Amino acid sequence: MLAAVITFAGSLLVALVVVALVHRVVGRLGRRSKLFAELAEHAHRPALAVAVLSAVQFSLGVVAHGDWRPVAIHVTGIALILAGAWLLAALLVVVEDATLARIRVDVSDNRHARRVHTQVTLIRRVTVVVVGLLAVAAVLMTFPGARTAGTSILASTAVIGAIAALAAQSLLGNVFAGVQIAFSDAVRLDDVVVVDKQWGRVEDITLTYVVVHLWDDRRLILPTSYLMRTPFENWTRTQSALLGTVELDLDWTVPVEDLRQELRHALEGCDLWDGRVSVLQVTDAVGSFVRVRALVSASDAGRLWDLRCVVREHLVSWLRSTHPGALPQVRVRDLPRAGGRVAEPTSNGASDNRVFGDSPDGQERVQAFRGPDQPVQPG
Repeated sequence: MLAAVITFAGSLLVALVVVALVHRVVGRLGRRSKLFAELAEHAHRPALAVAVLSAVQFSLGVVAHGDWRPVAIHVTGIALILAGAWLLAALLVVVEDATLARIRVDVSDNRHARRVHTQVTLIRRVTVVVVGLLAVAAVLMTFPGARTAGTSILASTAVIGAIAALAAQSLLGNVFAGVQIAFSDAVRLDDVVVVDKQWGRVEDITLTYVVVHLWDDRRLILPTSYLMRTPFENWTRTQSALLGTVELDLDWTVPVEDLRQELRHALEGCDLWDGRVSVLQVTDAVGSFVRVRALVSASDAGRLWDLRCVVREHLVSWLRSTHPGALPQVRVRDLPRAGGRVAEPTSNGASDNRVFGDSPDGQERVQAFRGPDQPVQPG
């Protein structure tokens, strides 16, 4: 009995010392490498659990005796499988975090970086789920009854698969849509999108849903399958730079060339403009107004919105101060009457301004369209 206790304590002590030494070494390396720093932070606990359980398993296999020994070894083996899965998942997360850390998204043109971030984030979730499922399967396979049941299950895989597909049709559809989003490059993390008339930025993408951070700090939660079957606008699909318009309805006397020069002057003094596009055109001239459209450009959607507001305010202020006559106005003229006199009544005393007139054909139309209960008006 004393030998068993000594063996158990010695194995446990050796496991703890080895893990502590490795953790210290990795921690020192982490001062110069972010990979080792992440490894020391995330993998220490699962590695400690694996080492302790391995020591316990070794001690039980060497010195333990009695009827409880097989049960203890089985329980320890199950715990060791789960701890190993925990350690493997931690290592995968560390590798994925290190990959993401090397790809910067805080640059102006970060389309490729955001694509990689989206794919790595979804791959991380898939790998964790796969490792968990494999761990559960390995635990079940330690039971002889489960191995026997597995043989029967494999014989009816097609039936079970069909039933599972019907029962989880919506869930599987979202999962497949999530994988498709990750590798089709249709939408990425931090993409600026307009979905269901809502403008926002993609904040998170999972296997089953997408979170859109709206401009007013609300969150729009969408199933991934929704984005695959519903059209939406992606303003940063190929690049973050965008074009925007400012439209003004003005009077026909507006000095278009002066307004064009003022637009250029306003943009050159604004740090929101990226210097690509500055165009002012008359796009419509119908009715009482002419429609002037200013086309401007900015490096991203947020700057473009602010730039459009600045340009609109500047042009309105400039027109009010320098050309107030060009502001929208409605002109009303009192036109003279035809011939300078009012139309004379017809010979029968009725003015010829009715819908059908006072001709014989008009009288017939009056008779045809008069209601059955409407009395006949005297001629």
